[in-house]
Amino acid sequence: MTTYVYPFSAGSMEQKDLLGGKGANLAEMTRMGLPVPPGFTITTEACRYFMHHGDIPAGLTEQIRLQLIGVEEAIGRRFGDPHEPLLVSVRSGAARSMPGMMETVLNVGLNDETVHGLAAMAGGDERFAMDSYRRLLQMFGRTVQDIDADLFEEVLDRQKAERGVATDVELSAADMARVVEEFKAIIRRETGEDFPQDPHEQLHRSMLAVFRSWNAPRAIVFRNAERISHESGTAVNIGAMVFGNLDEDSATGVGFTRDPATGAPGIYGDFLVRAQGEDVVAGIRNTRSLPELEQVMPEVYAQLSGIMEQLEEHYRDLCDIEFTVESGTLWMLQTRVGKRTAAAAFRIAATLVEEGTISAEEALTRVSGAELTRLMFPHFAPDPGRRAIARGMNASPGAAVGPLAFTNEEAEAAQRDGTPAILVRRETNPDDLAGMIAAAGVLTARGGRTSHAAVVARGLGRTCVVGVEALEVDEADGVIRLNGEIAARRGDEISIDGTTGEVFLGAQPVEPSDVARYLSGEVTVEQAAAGEAGELVQAVHLLMGVADRVRRLRVRANADTPEDAARARDMGAEGIGLARTEHMFLGDRRPLVEALILAATPGERQVALDALLPLQRRDFLALMQEMGERPVTIRLLDPPLHEFLPDITELSVRIARAEEHEGATEHDLRLLDAVRRLHEQNPMLGLRGVRLGLSIPGLYGMQVRAILEAEALALADGGAPRVEIMIPLVSSVRELREIKQELLAVRDDVRRESGQDLTTTIGTMIELPRAALRADEIAQEAEFFSFGTNDLTQTTWGFSRDDVEAGFFFTYRDRGILLISPFESLDQFGVGELVRIGTERGRSTRPGLKVGVCGEHGGDPASIHFFHWAGLDYVSCSPFRVPVARLEAGRAALLEEEFTPQH
Repeated sequence: MTTYVYPFSAGSMEQKDLLGGKGANLAEMTRMGLPVPPGFTITTEACRYFMHHGDIPAGLTEQIRLQLIGVEEAIGRRFGDPHEPLLVSVRSGAARSMPGMMETVLNVGLNDETVHGLAAMAGGDERFAMDSYRRLLQMFGRTVQDIDADLFEEVLDRQKAERGVATDVELSAADMARVVEEFKAIIRRETGEDFPQDPHEQLHRSMLAVFRSWNAPRAIVFRNAERISHESGTAVNIGAMVFGNLDEDSATGVGFTRDPATGAPGIYGDFLVRAQGEDVVAGIRNTRSLPELEQVMPEVYAQLSGIMEQLEEHYRDLCDIEFTVESGTLWMLQTRVGKRTAAAAFRIAATLVEEGTISAEEALTRVSGAELTRLMFPHFAPDPGRRAIARGMNASPGAAVGPLAFTNEEAEAAQRDGTPAILVRRETNPDDLAGMIAAAGVLTARGGRTSHAAVVARGLGRTCVVGVEALEVDEADGVIRLNGEIAARRGDEISIDGTTGEVFLGAQPVEPSDVARYLSGEVTVEQAAAGEAGELVQAVHLLMGVADRVRRLRVRANADTPEDAARARDMGAEGIGLARTEHMFLGDRRPLVEALILAATPGERQVALDALLPLQRRDFLALMQEMGERPVTIRLLDPPLHEFLPDITELSVRIARAEEHEGATEHDLRLLDAVRRLHEQNPMLGLRGVRLGLSIPGLYGMQVRAILEAEALALADGGAPRVEIMIPLVSSVRELREIKQELLAVRDDVRRESGQDLTTTIGTMIELPRAALRADEIAQEAEFFSFGTNDLTQTTWGFSRDDVEAGFFFTYRDRGILLISPFESLDQFGVGELVRIGTERGRSTRPGLKVGVCGEHGGDPASIHFFHWAGLDYVSCSPFRVPVARLEAGRAALLEEEFTPQH
């Protein structure tokens, strides 16, 4: 029979896929001899069975019963005993951390009898027992029975108002007893049944609620955002309850072994006296800083500090922990490698190298390109005259500016409009995840650095300020108030500083980050090290050096101008992987292109080409000069010709108006005729790329002559250019062979005329499925391949990039059909399979064929790992993303044994 239940004493941290992260780490702490309440884990296999069959597997109930007996023996109390009851917690735990996304039920086992036994065990403390009972009713009602949580909160708020108190702690035993009765009445009214008095029924239904919460909307949204498989399921952890709300010598808290915002050493976290864990992470009560625990409970603090030091040494990384103190006794409820900001990730990785805890190579695997991207974003410019309207806790750094949004829907609407908002809430809860993902930043009136808002924002890379006590959030009226006065309304712009915790009215100016200035070559590491972000820049410098040393993939840039080329070179680009010549035909050159399109005779066409030739030659020479000996790949004209002509509607209106007066010009009439003649129902699949070169005599010949003459000039000037000519949209070797004959004839002419030994190579873009599938034939003529993954994605999926990302993609994402846009991150099982096939077949014909990628996927971290695995030689991306690509290429080399293509 399959084992579905494991005691904490039987597992280890290596079993996260089976026991979930929480269960595996509880097992690891138990093995380490740390004070963990006895308990057991129901595996992710049981959850997957439940998801697929709608019921639990045979034997699970009996396995739970046997493990529960073991907990009873260890704790000395029995589950359901009216005199000395054992209570348990029921908590989720996925293999990859999903903080707050799934359900928890505490105090399971309480009923109208055992509540009195619990009070007797607590020395007759009826208030403690009733507080625990109302928590079970509240959690069970919301989580298991799907009752609106506000119904319970309204009762608590009304009771506090009647007693004139501000917090739950101040309510008496009699008050709590009344709350319990009202909660039971709510359950009876909303469900038509009484709260179940059988502890075993409570446990069974709580377990099923945790299983079901795996597919709760917020959990699906989180997995979509984090690219976590929807098939893995969650474990369920059942442990003996320990009570942080028992007395004044009891507490609960969350801690970090280093500052998760900056990476600085020291103990960080929050705690509350006389509370249960949910009180801390929910942000309902403003917490106390964890170092203050030393004054409140010095012996407990010393023990906790030692355990946290032991955990960091054991895990060799920043750890976060959850703990409870019951009447002076410390219990550890959870540990895991902690969520951290991007800055903290780099600082901690570098510090652990300096301490000799991990190698520099392992440190590189601890950071990511996504985190480096965040470090390159701007921050608020210094302004001595700027005054904050309020200040809270700096939960997740960065500078965020945007209109105020009070709901998920408002934040998502702002994102779709291209102006990400600041989501402001009294406190966030897991249901706010969609709004947090859509927002530029998060602002809360309550909570601490370990509250839900803080932890999730750090994981998402969102700027976050929490615990702004002076702030009153009025969602109904769409305003925020300070000291009773309206400070801002829905849609007003505000700015939040996640580094200082400050909140400002209006949009504040931002400036480049020190990391971006260093990576762009604007300042040296020594100069940057003297600034406020010195340690961070030095950490980035260390890890970028490791990445450049270990990576196999080369990194080039997409650059069309000398300015772009210089920027890319300063960012560390090792060449240009894509220079788009169509961008050189815009602006004041557009009339020359129009003349080419309108040419009625070969003579007129040649006049237009002759006018464009010197301009193109100058463009190409400038790129070669900027890149020196680095390779420069130039793509010949690709887009359809209609893109160089006026919009048909605008042109028609202009002609109609002109005819009402002096009459339309001959030029405009010819343009209108050309626009109509060139109109295509689907221009992205029409007359473009190599088809243009074959249809308009001399067009590609002119461009290639300009390239080769530029190369000859660079050689004559003592340079050593490495030029590659790329022909776009090839689908057949016959196309390539036909156009290549014309281009080779031009090369022979320029060689003869210049006397230079030109080494230019001719290759092609692979951007059509047929080209990938017939790559072995195409490689007979192509000297290199470059995958144009933007178009390859369009033609493989049948998606128009503009229409998908502006239209139905949000629907697909929300329904889990697409976790991420295939234009943002490579579809590894579809488009990626064509990349792999094209590479293998091309090299079967031409061993050693150089293969790169020049779509925007070249700068996407997840895609880079695939390109390394597929054996490509280089990636090319926008200049700003070059450092990210360098870092991820290094990580790909170190993690290649762990890589498998992802759906």
